[in-house]
Amino acid sequence: MEAARTESVGLAGAAQDVSNESERALIEAAQGGDADAFEQLVRLYDRSVMRVTMNVLRSPEDARDAYQEAFLKVYRKLDTFRFQCSFHTWLYRIATNVCLDQLRRKGVRKEHTVDDRDDEFGLNPLQTAADGRPESAPDRVYEGRDLGRRIEGALEELSPKERMVFELRHYEGLRLRAIGEIVGISEEAAKNSLFRATRKLRGALAEGS
Repeated sequence: MEAARTESVGLAGAAQDVSNESERALIEAAQGGDADAFEQLVRLYDRSVMRVTMNVLRSPEDARDAYQEAFLKVYRKLDTFRFQCSFHTWLYRIATNVCLDQLRRKGVRKEHTVDDRDDEFGLNPLQTAADGRPESAPDRVYEGRDLGRRIEGALEELSPKERMVFELRHYEGLRLRAIGEIVGISEEAAKNSLFRATRKLRGALAEGS
């Protein structure tokens, strides 16, 4: 998913055929105890939530656990939703917080602050990596596997917040302002986290080239 996509194509994309009025009606019905309405909300957003948990946690088992925990929290907290933000932003916030908690429990590295900037920080370093797909050249199978291992290792070097911001930007296509709202930080802080994540990934990939 390209970074140029806007936040409306992220989680909301799963429900693009549902009007705001219909979604609000479902939410209000679910808040009133309508189990069928809640199940419809889950069906609208389940693939998007699973996608973001998988992209962030990189483990099917961990992603499934986070997915289940996220929707359990949505169910328990649904009566607190007051339509002060979009439902998909609220839902994403819960899902990403669950992922952040899992990353922290697993001991993902702490953040390091930096003062320098890079005008190209918004580019996805993974998009600039050489194409290692087997079908692109049979003799590059090994290179592709090695690149995959280096990418996974580089992602492990990111702090939970850096990894979350990077994933939301480059895999979910969200804008920095939306990412800040979801993660609970300012747009500038999201920008700084994205820069740090991109710099670390580029450095890790360059070392192995």
